[in-house]
Amino acid sequence: MVKEDKATWKANYFLRLQELFEEYPKVFVVGVDNVGSKQMQQIRISLRGMAVVLMGKNTMIRRAIRTHMKQNTDLEKLLPEIKGNVGFVFTKHDLKEVREKILENKVAAPAKAGALAPVDVFVNKGNTGMGPEKTSFFQALSIATKISRGTIEIINDVHLIKKGEKVGASDASLLQMLHMMPFFYGLVIRQVYDSGALFSPEVLDLTDEDLLKQFMAGVTQVASVSLAIGYPTAASVPHSVINGFKKLLAVAAATEITFKEAESAKAFLADPSAFQVAAAAPDACDGDAKEETKEEAKEEEEEESDDDMGFGLFD
Repeated sequence: MVKEDKATWKANYFLRLQELFEEYPKVFVVGVDNVGSKQMQQIRISLRGMAVVLMGKNTMIRRAIRTHMKQNTDLEKLLPEIKGNVGFVFTKHDLKEVREKILENKVAAPAKAGALAPVDVFVNKGNTGMGPEKTSFFQALSIATKISRGTIEIINDVHLIKKGEKVGASDASLLQMLHMMPFFYGLVIRQVYDSGALFSPEVLDLTDEDLLKQFMAGVTQVASVSLAIGYPTAASVPHSVINGFKKLLAVAAATEITFKEAESAKAFLADPSAFQVAAAAPDACDGDAKEETKEEAKEEEEEESDDDMGFGLFD
């Protein structure tokens, strides 16, 4: 097989990237730090049928996007995200499902000196299995130890590395001696592009209830501002109508003016005792009904006991 020259390879890459942007409306911008070729191959296999993974040099990606911006100006939003080791995952499927597939493909890796820790690293207390000659190594890391049955035992749990900090050479050596692989590497989703919109992957965690809650909070704020400045809006009109009705009701209660909705309120103010009697009547009816039910149950028990009296044990 004849290897194509560099110019032909670049032209085919540009064409491939442009075809993917035209075919797929949804794109994950992913970071590929610490992801090896074998792991990348496994990721491609797991996403087969759901998504297409494409990597490349940042300069080539930017050039291809700028060329294709004539057909789709929304792609300009992706340009600031093309930095570092990045790639694209193109899909037509549900973004949440594809994201889960991407995040599933992670591989355990040892902590390397100079690398940034993606997570906090803890060393649990207990026997290390190492001989007493390693005691000075633990002392240099300020880790409290004791000798137990000829081996070193860590007395307390140790927060060895904090998230975001660089891994020190001594930290990396200790984790290697303890046979610990604390880090898991895979594709890291940086941004999500969907039909011209670019947003953070955290947006995918929002539910319909979260959106409704945020919307109602916004409506409440709009209504409050509208009422405060006296500017009517769709959100404030119901409150304005209720407040107006309360004022009309107050005027009717203080004057001889009346209208249909105010009659019951005025009647209550004129004779509150009538409403107390009306409220007590249903309670009395309920009490009589309960007593009648108890009496009927008692009569049925007496009838049953009378019937049993006519029979003997050997009849």
